[in-house]
Amino acid sequence: MASLSSIAGTDAGVIRERPFQLLFLTNMLPPLGTALLSPVLNSLVEPLGATPANIGLMMSAFTAPAVVVIPITGVLADRYGRRPVILFGLLWFGITGTAISLVSTFEAALLLRFCQGFGFAALTPVIITSIGDLYSGTKEATAQGFRFTGSGITQTVFPLTAGLLVGLAWQYPFLLYAIAFPIAAVVYVWFEEPIDSDADTDDGRPLKAQLADLWTLVSHRRAWTMVVARGSANLVWFGFLTYNSIVVVDGLGGTPAQAGVLAALASTSYAVAATQAGRITAHFERRLYPLVAMNVSLGAGLAVVFLADALWLAVAGVVFMGLGFGVVLSIYRTVITSLAPPTLRGGLVSLSEGSGRAAATVTPILMGAAIAVLNPQFGFVSSVRLVGIATAAVGAGVGVACLLLMSVSPSIQVDA
Repeated sequence: MASLSSIAGTDAGVIRERPFQLLFLTNMLPPLGTALLSPVLNSLVEPLGATPANIGLMMSAFTAPAVVVIPITGVLADRYGRRPVILFGLLWFGITGTAISLVSTFEAALLLRFCQGFGFAALTPVIITSIGDLYSGTKEATAQGFRFTGSGITQTVFPLTAGLLVGLAWQYPFLLYAIAFPIAAVVYVWFEEPIDSDADTDDGRPLKAQLADLWTLVSHRRAWTMVVARGSANLVWFGFLTYNSIVVVDGLGGTPAQAGVLAALASTSYAVAATQAGRITAHFERRLYPLVAMNVSLGAGLAVVFLADALWLAVAGVVFMGLGFGVVLSIYRTVITSLAPPTLRGGLVSLSEGSGRAAATVTPILMGAAIAVLNPQFGFVSSVRLVGIATAAVGAGVGVACLLLMSVSPSIQVDA
C-alpha cells in the first residue's frame, strides 16, 4: 500500500500535526457557502416565494460582502490574533446559515445569506494566514495544498448530501451548517494562537500606523503582482463554472447530468493536483517555473473546453484546467504569506483573497455583457465560445505577466 509521503512528498506528515488538523477541520465550512446551495436552488423557489430569475441572488448575497469585509478581517487578525477571528467566523457562519431554515420569505433568506458572508470573510483568509504562520517553504506548500484538497472534497460530498436532504424538506440542507458549532468547540479547546501575541502583534500600535505599513507593503511590486495574479486565476475558474452547462448542453448536445459530471471532474482534478504542491515546490529551484507552466495549463484547459466539439475533448480540457488551478492557488498562497511579516500577513493574505472574490463576482457579469454584444453577429453558442477563449487568454496571460514582473522585482523591506 502506498504511503502518504509517497503520494504527497516528504512533508506529507503535516497532516498528522494537531494545529494543521484543526485548521483543516475549520476549512470544511467556507466552501459550503456556495457548494451547499448549488444543487438545491431550484427547490427553494416555491417555498421562499422567489422566481427562477432572482433565486440566484441567494449566491450573490453571500459573496458580495466578502469583497469588502475580507481585507478588514485580515487587519483584525493581525491586530488581535488569528484564533478569535476564526472562532467568530465559525459561530457567525453557523448561526446565520442554520437560521435560514427558520424563515419563510425570500427577503429574510437573502438577509441571512448576506450576514453569513461576513462569517466566510473571517475564515478562509485567516486559515491561510495561520498556515503561513505555522509553516514555511515546502512544508507550507504541502499544507496549503492539503487545505485546498480538503475544499475540493467538501465541494464534492456535501452538495450530494444536500441534494438528498432537499427531497425531504427544503429546510434540511441548511441544517448542515450546524456542523460549525462542534467545530467551533473543538477549535476553542485545542487550537492555540499561532503567533506570539506579545512579540508578533501590534495591539498597542495605532491602527493608522498598521494600515500605513500595509499600504507600503501592498504598493511594492512583488506584493501587488501576487494580489492581482491570485485574482486572475479565478477569472478562468469562474468562467468555466458559469458557462459549463451551456457549453455541454447547447454546444455539445449533452445533458445537465453530463455538465454536472464535468464540474465534479474539475473539482476532483484540482483536489488531486493540490496534494502535489509541496513536491513540486521542492523539485524546482524557483517557484516561477511551475507557476508559469500551471497558468498555461489553466488557460489552455479552459480554451479547450470552449473549443471542444466532443465531450471527451471537453473532459481533457477540464483535467488540464483543474490541474493548473489546484497547483497555482496552493503555491500562490505560500508566496503571498512569505512576503509579509506576521504583523501584516493577515492583511496581505486577505487582500489577495479579496482579489479572488472580486474576480469571481465580476467574471460572470463581464462575460455576459461581452456575449450580449457578440450575439447578434455570431450567434449565441459561437459568442459563448469566443468569450470563453478570451477569458482563458486574459486569465492565464495576466497571471504569467504578474509572475514575470515579480521575478525581476527587488526584495521587500518593510519595517513592521
